[in-house]
Amino acid sequence: MKLMEPLLYCLEAGRVEAGCDEAGRGCLAGPVFAAAVILPEHFRHEGLTDSKQLTGKQRDELREVIEREALCYAVAMCTPEEIDELNILWASVRAMHKALSRLSLLPDHILVDGNRFKPYESTPHTCVVRATRNTSPSRPLRSLQRPTATSTCARCTRNTRCTTGKATKGTPPGRTAKR
Repeated sequence: MKLMEPLLYCLEAGRVEAGCDEAGRGCLAGPVFAAAVILPEHFRHEGLTDSKQLTGKQRDELREVIEREALCYAVAMCTPEEIDELNILWASVRAMHKALSRLSLLPDHILVDGNRFKPYESTPHTCVVRATRNTSPSRPLRSLQRPTATSTCARCTRNTRCTTGKATKGTPPGRTAKR
């Protein structure tokens, strides 16, 4: 199965793996947001699927579960000025790097939903195109739950920012990792 080939590296037990995804890349206005989430090794949630397939209420409820259960998480953004300077693709990657830098745990591996990513420090990464669309209750690939969780966090934060003018749920200050 082609989808599984890049994920074989991601299935190693005990690996601290961060998922990364963005929200707002397809919009013509506003900032782009990215999230990085490290979930417990055996985390699984049946409702975790592509955030675009969920209602706003379902995303908000799922985000609360993710934030409560995650070992650590972070959300970051790039401004429209940064997007203009870099272009939307590389601004999305910069936002991912910003989110990764705010994690309280250093991951052993990064799983990115997308086809492009610049290396973050010396941490190996794997890009999976449409990772969030390949996770569903009928296809619960454990590794793909990481970028799917990040997609939910990034989208909720962006939606809040765009509707209220401020991001009310970003990375909490001083959030420490659970062990």
